Amino acid sequence: MNDLKGKKIAILTEDGFEEIELTSPRAALKEAGAEVLIVSPKNGKVKAKSGDDWTKDYDVDLQLNNAKPTEFDALVIPGGVINPDKLRTNKDAIQFVQAFFNENKPVAAICHGPQVLINAETVRNKKMTSVEAIEADLKNAGAQWEDKEVVVDGNLITSRTPKDLPAFNKTTIEVIANR
Repeated sequence: MNDLKGKKIAILTEDGFEEIELTSPRAALKEAGAEVLIVSPKNGKVKAKSGDDWTKDYDVDLQLNNAKPTEFDALVIPGGVINPDKLRTNKDAIQFVQAFFNENKPVAAICHGPQVLINAETVRNKKMTSVEAIEADLKNAGAQWEDKEVVVDGNLITSRTPKDLPAFNKTTIEVIANR
């Protein structure tokens, strides 16, 4: 396992994230030694989904308006249908995401998560993957979409669905460790 000791990772989310797409990367990153914080526009807690069902509440570690991208080494954006839809219309969330790209820091997004990257205008000419439902959206925004379990383009890591989480987590850790 790569050593991420001393690395600080933000998981940007809103209500309606796919639970396993937050909990699995968070556990893998922590196991690799990183400090991992749930960052959200919401204060207090965010609510997870598993498929169509609402599940648990998770504590927000840092409210978005208090989060500084310069204090983080990488960003993870989980999917779910509702979460990215809320984030992509939030100006503060978009600016937060853009800062990671501007500083060439690793950004990992899975499932519907890349929708946020479309609104952040960071997908043009990038090799990416996602859940099939947003393939056309990514292509229309200028991405080079590929149907693979994980796609890396520089510091951008993307995956399709929860079944790709082992490859997504492993690759995310490798990209952050080699940064």
